[in-house]
Amino acid sequence: MTMHRRPVGRSRLLAAIGAVVTLVGCFLPWWTRGGADGLTTQSGNAFESFGIVVFGAAIVTLALITLPYAAERPIRIDRWASYALIAGAGAVAFGLRVFDLAAIGAFRIEEPADIVTRFPGLWLSGIGLSILARSAYDMLGEPRLR
Repeated sequence: MTMHRRPVGRSRLLAAIGAVVTLVGCFLPWWTRGGADGLTTQSGNAFESFGIVVFGAAIVTLALITLPYAAERPIRIDRWASYALIAGAGAVAFGLRVFDLAAIGAFRIEEPADIVTRFPGLWLSGIGLSILARSAYDMLGEPRLR
């Protein structure tokens, strides 16, 4: 019995970093409203509406990175197109969730600093999805495994 031990590689490591950044962003608040003038603070994270797809995309990416190490031979699904499809689905869901939040007025800000402090999870998830998309682009130049 021989074990297939392929090195992770730069692009898959980048995909893992993007997935972890996205996961961290999913647990942080995506929107925060209130908290001033004695009002209660309302907030929400990725586990509402389309945001759950962003969380799922990060989990599936991590699973896809580890999948080749569970088999003896290279896995056909471990290609750039799989990562691009996951990143695309996450980006579409992210965009739809941002549109939903804008429609309900969740992005009202009183001060310029509120752009960063009231939406940290949204920023991190967007950055993580961008890193994941970049890693899929980097995989285009890799040689095909048989």
